[in-house]
Amino acid sequence: MDPTREPGAKGGEQAVLNSNLESVDAAEAIVVAHAKALGFEEDDVHKLGIAVRECMVNAVVHGNRYNAKKKIHLLVTPGPDRITITITDQGNGFELHAVPDPLAEENILRHSGRGILLVQAFMDEFEIRKIEPSGTQVKLVKYLRHGNP
Repeated sequence: MDPTREPGAKGGEQAVLNSNLESVDAAEAIVVAHAKALGFEEDDVHKLGIAVRECMVNAVVHGNRYNAKKKIHLLVTPGPDRITITITDQGNGFELHAVPDPLAEENILRHSGRGILLVQAFMDEFEIRKIEPSGTQVKLVKYLRHGNP
Protein backbone atom coordinates (compact mmCIF):
# COMPACT_ATOMS: atom_id res chain seq x y z
CA MET A 1 0.00 0.00 0.00
CA ASP A 2 1.33 3.43 -0.94
CA PRO A 3 1.74 6.03 1.80
CA THR A 4 -0.92 8.66 2.26
CA ARG A 5 0.81 11.83 1.12
CA GLU A 6 -0.29 15.42 1.50
CA PRO A 7 1.32 18.81 1.00
CA GLY A 8 2.94 20.11 4.15
CA ALA A 9 3.65 23.62 5.29
CA LYS A 10 5.87 25.87 3.18
CA GLY A 11 6.19 23.50 0.23
CA GLY A 12 6.92 20.48 2.37
CA GLU A 13 5.17 17.17 2.51
CA GLN A 14 3.63 14.91 5.08
CA ALA A 15 3.01 11.21 4.72
CA VAL A 16 1.38 8.52 6.82
CA LEU A 17 3.27 5.27 6.35
CA ASN A 18 2.57 1.68 7.28
CA SER A 19 4.68 -0.22 9.79
CA ASN A 20 6.58 -2.29 7.24
CA LEU A 21 9.98 -2.16 5.60
CA GLU A 22 8.52 -0.96 2.28
CA SER A 23 7.75 2.30 4.07
CA VAL A 24 11.48 2.75 4.70
CA ASP A 25 12.06 2.99 0.94
CA ALA A 26 9.07 5.30 0.50
CA ALA A 27 10.26 7.69 3.20
CA GLU A 28 13.78 7.78 1.80
CA ALA A 29 12.45 8.53 -1.70
CA ILE A 30 10.32 11.41 -0.41
CA VAL A 31 13.19 13.00 1.52
CA VAL A 32 15.75 12.49 -1.26
CA ALA A 33 13.43 14.16 -3.80
CA HIS A 34 13.03 17.20 -1.57
CA ALA A 35 16.76 17.38 -0.81
CA LYS A 36 17.65 17.28 -4.50
CA ALA A 37 15.07 19.97 -5.27
CA LEU A 38 16.64 22.18 -2.59
CA GLY A 39 20.08 21.78 -4.18
CA PHE A 40 21.84 19.56 -1.66
CA GLU A 41 25.13 18.08 -2.82
CA GLU A 42 25.05 14.37 -3.68
CA ASP A 43 27.09 13.46 -0.59
CA ASP A 44 24.59 15.20 1.68
CA VAL A 45 21.64 13.65 -0.17
CA HIS A 46 23.22 10.23 0.50
CA LYS A 47 23.68 11.06 4.20
CA LEU A 48 20.08 12.23 4.45
CA GLY A 49 18.91 8.99 2.84
CA ILE A 50 20.89 6.85 5.29
CA ALA A 51 19.70 8.86 8.30
CA VAL A 52 16.06 8.60 7.24
CA ARG A 53 16.42 4.86 6.59
CA GLU A 54 17.92 4.31 10.04
CA CYS A 55 15.16 6.28 11.77
CA MET A 56 12.44 4.58 9.76
CA VAL A 57 13.79 1.10 10.49
CA ASN A 58 13.85 1.99 14.18
CA ALA A 59 10.24 3.25 13.94
CA VAL A 60 9.03 0.12 12.13
CA VAL A 61 11.01 -2.52 14.05
CA HIS A 62 11.55 -1.11 17.55
CA GLY A 63 8.76 1.46 17.78
CA ASN A 64 5.69 0.03 16.10
CA ARG A 65 7.05 -3.54 16.06
CA TYR A 66 5.57 -4.16 12.60
CA ASN A 67 2.06 -3.63 14.03
CA ALA A 68 -0.20 -3.08 11.02
CA LYS A 69 -2.58 -0.97 13.14
CA LYS A 70 0.16 1.55 13.97
CA LYS A 71 1.39 4.19 11.55
CA ILE A 72 4.51 6.26 11.09
CA HIS A 73 4.15 9.96 10.38
CA LEU A 74 6.75 11.65 8.19
CA LEU A 75 6.95 15.41 7.83
CA VAL A 76 9.44 17.05 5.46
CA THR A 77 9.82 20.81 5.77
CA PRO A 78 12.17 22.59 3.39
CA GLY A 79 13.67 25.93 4.33
CA PRO A 80 15.85 28.40 2.49
CA ASP A 81 19.00 26.97 4.07
CA ARG A 82 17.94 23.56 5.42
CA ILE A 83 15.67 20.56 5.33
CA THR A 84 13.87 19.38 8.46
CA ILE A 85 12.52 15.84 8.72
CA THR A 86 10.29 14.65 11.55
CA ILE A 87 9.47 10.96 11.98
CA THR A 88 6.94 9.90 14.60
CA ASP A 89 5.97 6.34 15.51
CA GLN A 90 3.21 5.02 17.77
CA GLY A 91 5.32 2.64 19.84
CA ASN A 92 6.09 2.56 23.55
CA GLY A 93 8.75 5.24 23.26
CA PHE A 94 12.23 5.24 24.75
CA GLU A 95 14.83 7.54 26.19
CA LEU A 96 18.08 8.11 24.31
CA HIS A 97 20.20 7.79 27.46
CA ALA A 98 18.87 4.22 27.88
CA VAL A 99 20.37 3.06 24.57
CA PRO A 100 23.62 1.13 25.15
CA ASP A 101 26.75 2.84 23.81
CA PRO A 102 27.55 1.01 20.54
CA LEU A 103 31.23 1.91 20.94
CA ALA A 104 31.56 0.32 24.38
CA GLU A 105 33.69 -2.82 24.34
CA GLU A 106 30.81 -5.06 25.42
CA ASN A 107 28.66 -3.83 22.53
CA ILE A 108 31.16 -3.77 19.66
CA LEU A 109 30.08 -7.15 18.25
CA ARG A 110 26.34 -6.54 18.58
CA HIS A 111 24.42 -6.50 15.30
CA SER A 112 22.33 -3.47 16.23
CA GLY A 113 22.73 -0.19 18.02
CA ARG A 114 24.77 1.84 15.57
CA GLY A 115 21.91 3.52 13.70
CA ILE A 116 21.50 6.44 16.07
CA LEU A 117 25.27 6.97 16.05
CA LEU A 118 25.20 7.22 12.24
CA VAL A 119 22.25 9.60 12.29
CA GLN A 120 24.03 11.86 14.78
CA ALA A 121 27.15 11.86 12.60
CA PHE A 122 25.27 12.66 9.37
CA MET A 123 22.83 15.32 10.59
CA ASP A 124 23.54 18.86 11.73
CA GLU A 125 20.80 18.63 14.35
CA PHE A 126 19.23 15.54 15.88
CA GLU A 127 16.52 15.51 18.54
CA ILE A 128 14.64 12.57 19.93
CA ARG A 129 11.79 12.68 22.38
CA LYS A 130 9.24 10.38 23.87
CA ILE A 131 5.72 11.58 23.19
CA GLU A 132 2.53 10.95 25.11
CA PRO A 133 0.47 8.87 25.26
CA SER A 134 2.90 6.68 23.31
CA GLY A 135 5.51 6.98 20.65
CA THR A 136 8.86 8.44 19.74
CA GLN A 137 9.53 11.46 17.59
CA VAL A 138 12.84 12.21 15.93
CA LYS A 139 13.72 15.50 14.30
CA LEU A 140 16.54 15.66 11.77
CA VAL A 141 17.94 18.90 10.36
CA LYS A 142 20.51 19.18 7.58
CA TYR A 143 21.81 22.58 6.46
CA LEU A 144 22.76 23.45 2.90
CA ARG A 145 26.49 23.97 2.66
CA HIS A 146 27.82 27.28 1.39
CA GLY A 147 28.19 27.18 -2.36
CA ASN A 148 24.95 25.29 -2.95
CA PRO A 149 22.21 27.11 -4.86
